[in-house]
Amino acid sequence: MVAGAFDEGPGYSGDVGAPETWDALVADASTVLVDVRTVAEWNFVGLPDLGSIGKRVLLVEWQRFPDMAVNAAFIDELAEALADLGVGADASLYFICRSGARSRSAATAATASGFARAFNVTGGFEGALGPDRHRGCVDGWKASGLPWIQS
Repeated sequence: MVAGAFDEGPGYSGDVGAPETWDALVADASTVLVDVRTVAEWNFVGLPDLGSIGKRVLLVEWQRFPDMAVNAAFIDELAEALADLGVGADASLYFICRSGARSRSAATAATASGFARAFNVTGGFEGALGPDRHRGCVDGWKASGLPWIQS
């Protein structure tokens, strides 16, 4: 988006890199990482691993595979998952997807629904395409050397 006279900001709390997201997760027990990719991505590409800090990533699809339609129940599923953790709408929520686009949309929707501190993880889990046209080596969670697992 080009900044201009009608630019009202991103519609969420802001963009944060993967290393800064990790630092926030470590520093604050109520901070939550929400992975908004699809079930297929979680199963075949991998997941951030928060076990070493005593947390787990919340899995709430923003779009449903295979048609990639926006999940109409996203906010309800997010609220339920957060309630199960005992986390309120004032907690810092960091949304992550493959590259940072879907998670931006999810952070915007969460903010519009009353979640006051919704952040987008820039670079996402796999980051942008590298010079070899592969993801996972330029930016994002994996390229930052943060813990992750694959089934």
